[in-house]
Formats: sequence, structure tokens, C-alpha cells
Amino acid sequence: MRSITIIVAGAIGAGFLLAQASYRQEIEKWRKEREASLVRDDGWLTVAGLYWLKEGENRAGTASTNEIVLPPGSAPARIGVFTFRNGSTTFTAEAGVEVTLDGKPVRKAALRSDAEGTPDVLRTGALSMWVIRRGDRYAIRLRDLNAPARKQFQGLRWFDIDETWRIRARWVPYNPPKKVSVLNIVGITEEALCPGYAAFEIAGKEYRLEPTQEGGRLFFVFRDATAGKETYPAGRFLYADPPEGGYVTLDFNRAYSPPCAFTAYATCPLPLPQNRLPVRIPAGEMNHPAAAH
Repeated sequence: MRSITIIVAGAIGAGFLLAQASYRQEIEKWRKEREASLVRDDGWLTVAGLYWLKEGENRAGTASTNEIVLPPGSAPARIGVFTFRNGSTTFTAEAGVEVTLDGKPVRKAALRSDAEGTPDVLRTGALSMWVIRRGDRYAIRLRDLNAPARKQFQGLRWFDIDETWRIRARWVPYNPPKKVSVLNIVGITEEALCPGYAAFEIAGKEYRLEPTQEGGRLFFVFRDATAGKETYPAGRFLYADPPEGGYVTLDFNRAYSPPCAFTAYATCPLPLPQNRLPVRIPAGEMNHPAAAH
């Protein structure tokens, strides 16, 4: 009987160790993918400009006399004009300058913003530009494949993987979903729907986080006591799968810095007041020396 007990206990222990190793490999793989996503051509490290549009003409090029001043040496002194009127943007290219839209040369075109789905993207050399809408304001976002932030990037820093920070939280739905006002880092507030809250314990004390819904998943923006010291000052992001059986898994080993940690030209949402936790969560992505601000 004793030998059978030892064998069973050993099998359970081996299974636990295998599960731990599998989980660690899963997180390590996710972290590598996270790092690779930042340096891709469409990663946040290539975002190199954000220019708020004024009514009328907004000239673009590398000359300092333009409203939209592009990085030195990246394009001609003038590449064209973005004409913005009543929420609509039209681009007119400068004669002799090659600008493409969907891979085809363009002289003049009305541009869809990201508020209308996939935005129209203009390209010239290593640069690409498109219209974004935030609240009732519109801007041109710039991507530069030769951005210094991309070339100088030396990788991310992480807390050690610790499965105790993979928390099974109690899910409490709001019926109907609650409206919340989400302030972003550029001072614009937008309305969103919060479907409920996740309740969990750390060191015997209960805390709550409220998400919004994004692409069928729960999206949490939170700030904890590591912010400004070990992690990005404004807070971090965390996605979770939809609740199941009244619970949701919050895997803080997958918590990561927002785009604003890598470029000054992002418009990241800030944590809701109720998502600012007075407790340390030493898990997930840490701040890094090249943080934008």
C-alpha cells in the first residue's frame, strides 16, 4: 500500500512539474512574440509622428514651414497637402513627388480615417501616413521604417514568471453593461461599455478591476504600486478571455506596457479610477530605459 501511495504521489508531482514547465514555455513564447511585434514594420517602434489637423490646408514635408513637419531627410521639402474640412480629409500630392495609396500612385484622394474601419494609408519612401480620429479631433499618424526608436531598441525587461499571478477571479456582470468615461493620455475622453468586474484577492484582501470589451475579449487597463518604479508610470494593459462559469482568468504574467511607453505619438487610454490598485503586482512587463516618457 505504501509503495502504491508513493508511486501515485510521484506521478502527481511529475504531472505538476510538467504543467509548470508547459506554462513557463507558453509565457516565454508569448513574450518573444510581444517583443517581435514592437519591431515589425507595423510595430509601435516605427510610429514617429502625430499631427493634429486644423481646418483648411495642412502642408506636409520636411521643410520647417509645413504644418506637418516630417523627419529630416525622410522625404522632399513638400510632399503635398492634407485639406481638412468638417471631419473629412483630402490629400493632394505635390507635383513630381511619388506618393502611393494602396500601392498605386495618387495625385488626389479622399482619405478614410480609422473611425471608419481600416484607414487609407499613404506611402512615400520609408514613411506611411493615415488619418486617426480621437473624440471629435482628427490627426495624421506617421510611421517611419527608419525610426531611431526601432533601430536603438534593445529588448524588453520582465518580472520572473510566477504562476501565482495567474489568478482565477470571480466575475460579476453588469446587466446592462455600464457606461464608463475613458480618458486617454492626450486628454481626450471617450465613452465605452464595461460588461462587469473581476474580483480577486491578494494577501487576503479583495481588489476589483473593470474592463471594456474588445474583439470578444476583456481589456483591462490598470495601474498598481509598481508603476513609476518598476513598470510604466501610467499603467499597463491586460487581455483576458470571456468569463466562464462565473470566473475569469487574470494572467498578470501577460501584463504589458501600453504603446505610449515606446512612442510619444500614441493615444493610450489611462486606467479608470477604480482600476488604480494600491498593491504591488510584480508580474509581466517592466519599464525599460527607452520608455518614451
